[in-house]
Formats: sequence, C-alpha cells, structure tokens
Amino acid sequence: MGTTTDKRTDDATTDQPTKDATTEDATAKDATAKDAPTKGATAEKRTDDPPAEGGATAAAASDAASDAASDAADDASDTADEADTPEEPAPSAAAGAGAVVAAGLGLASVTGTWLGTLLAERQTVLGQIKLQSGKVTDQIGAVYGTPWHTTALVNGVFAVLAMLVSAVVLTGRRPTWVRAVAWGGLALGLLGLLISAGMYLDLFASLPSLPKAPGGGA
Repeated sequence: MGTTTDKRTDDATTDQPTKDATTEDATAKDATAKDAPTKGATAEKRTDDPPAEGGATAAAASDAASDAASDAADDASDTADEADTPEEPAPSAAAGAGAVVAAGLGLASVTGTWLGTLLAERQTVLGQIKLQSGKVTDQIGAVYGTPWHTTALVNGVFAVLAMLVSAVVLTGRRPTWVRAVAWGGLALGLLGLLISAGMYLDLFASLPSLPKAPGGGA
C-alpha cells in the first residue's frame, strides 16, 4: 500500500511540471499569435508607404516634364512666327511728313486752291482793263477764258508736285502707313492732273461765245 501511494504521488509530481510547461508554451504561442497581426500590419504599412511617396514623386516629375515640353513647344512656335514675320522698318519722321504733304497736294489739285482763285481773279481784272483800253476785242476770252485756264495751270502744278513727292517717299523701305498715305497722294495727284488738263484744253466745256448781231435791213 505504501509503495503504490508513493508511486502515484511521484507520478503526479512528475506530471505537474510537464503540464505547467505545456501551459506556458500555449501562452507563449497565443502571445506570438496576437503579436503576429500587429507586426504584419506594421510591415504592410511600411511596405505601402514608400510606393506612395515614390508615386507622388514620379507624378510630380511627369508634370514637370510635361510643362517643360509645353514651354519648349511654345518657345519654338514664337520663334518660328518671328522668323516668318518680316521686320518692318522703323518709322521716319521725314518720310511720314512727306507722305502727308503729298496727300495734301493731291487733294488741293483736285478741289482747287486759294492761290488759283486769287490768280484767276487777277486775270479777270487784267482782262477788263485791256477791254477798256481797247487792247483786246475778245471780251469772253479776256474776262472768262484766261482766268479759267490760269486756275487749271495752278491746279496742274499742285498735281505734279504731289506726284513727285509721292514718288520720292515710295522709293525706299517705308512703314505700311507711310506707303499707304503716299499711294493716296499719288492717286490724287494723277486725278488732279487729268482734271487740270481737261480744264485747260476745254474738254469739259467750251468757252461761251457772244451771239452774232442781226444784220440791218435795207
């Protein structure tokens, strides 16, 4: 009896450390299992963070490259436009003034001038004086024809001056507006010259004539 009891006691004592060791192992495994997800999450977080930063850096680099390419294309386009557009010469005060003077002279040759009117009136007075003194017998020619032709000559002189000044302005490289005004002066001068020639040659209207006096009856 005593031997059996001692044996059971020894077995119980021997089994107790084994059970304790098994319990400790189970606790350690549970702790490891609990820690494993945390470590995995940390690993995943650490693994996910670098790609996010790398992706942002790559996107920024791509945007910068796109902006640089766009700027380069714009610069190239501007350079091509500047190369295709001819450089306009610098405006000259003398050329601009000459163009305006030519246009003014051309307009005066078409509409008439104060100088032409004054000379025509002078010729009218001279014609009346000659008629009274008996130096001329053609009253229409002295009072009307000569002043008319004088006006035509004055307008013709202004027309020729307008054409000469316009030709001088158009000989060199001028800005667009200067050439436009000079061409206008040239056109007006040519028109004034044609009108003056028609007036001097009596192409538009002939000189009036006095009716013949009826003959006396016998």
